[in-house]
Amino acid sequence: MFTGIIEELGRVTALKKDDVSMELSLQCSKILSDANLGDSVSVNGVCLTITNFTKNEMTVDVMPETVKATNIHKLKIGDYVNLERAMLANGRFGGHIVAGHVDGVGIIRSIKPVANAVYIEIEAPKELTENCIPKGSITVDGTSLTLFKVSEKSLTISLIPHTFKETVLGIKKVGDQVNIETDLLGKYVLHHLGNIDKKSNITIDFLRKNGF
Repeated sequence: MFTGIIEELGRVTALKKDDVSMELSLQCSKILSDANLGDSVSVNGVCLTITNFTKNEMTVDVMPETVKATNIHKLKIGDYVNLERAMLANGRFGGHIVAGHVDGVGIIRSIKPVANAVYIEIEAPKELTENCIPKGSITVDGTSLTLFKVSEKSLTISLIPHTFKETVLGIKKVGDQVNIETDLLGKYVLHHLGNIDKKSNITIDFLRKNGF
């Protein structure tokens, strides 16, 4: 489990690929200060397992489903990635509940500075946007953010200067892919409401009409 507060930018130092899977080596230091083999780490929002590490480098395996469902396969040697260790039970919860299970990939369509903020519009499939609400939480490449605007085909986030500078979102360009994980609690609510529609006379419309 993660919070979406990026701790460090890592840099890809080696890639081993076959037709369906990958082994990824990353240069980093902060997140390895208390690392153990088998620890979970978020790499651009993807929960992966440390299989080998030194003081300044770690290796993780990327299984076929993750290669297919995320932007990890787009990485090249020298690219930077967002990194976060799994949260501690006695730590501050600075972002929101992030599982590291990417729901899908979006494409950056515009990057627009506005005063001290940067608005980024991301084209995303309907199965992602329908799980989002304005002012709700979202994870983009592992970064916990608040949704500024939601439409059927896109999501807009607003970044403060610190987030733009300290995460890979400040490096991304129009046309780049980003990993998206929608709010975990929201997904469970929608799932159960969907089941209510199918199994009961109590529907979403009924609940709305009665003040829920």
